[in-house]
Amino acid sequence: MKVEVKKITEMSTKELLTIIEERVKVFVVEQNCPYQEVDKADEDALHLQLKENEVLVGYTRIIECDNYVTFGRVLIVKEYRAKKLGSQLVEETLNEIKINFPGKEIKISAQHYLLDFYKTFGFDPISDVYLEDSIPHVDMLLKVN
Repeated sequence: MKVEVKKITEMSTKELLTIIEERVKVFVVEQNCPYQEVDKADEDALHLQLKENEVLVGYTRIIECDNYVTFGRVLIVKEYRAKKLGSQLVEETLNEIKINFPGKEIKISAQHYLLDFYKTFGFDPISDVYLEDSIPHVDMLLKVN
């Protein structure tokens, strides 16, 4: 697996369209959740792609906020989900955050069913469960050492 991290301005049109297509497939179509999938945060985000033979298999976007860093749009392309690449994708994302934003805490809005998954990386819940786009979520924090 190869990891590529780029700003939108560094991507080819094909790369960007592939990412948008996969994000819409997962977060709008599969989850049956109509919302503004592409937004202003994409302009400044770092877009992490996990690729196998130049084919997108996983993706996250990393966003720097004032006092913390967040990541989201975490996805594994449907055809690759049986390979259990989610942990590798999150590990690569956390490594990239440590390189680009050293010392900043990492705060995420996780879908509630993934609470235990994110706990394995050291995240702790910091909110009650709430609905975001009709999907139960919980805020989680990974403190830096």
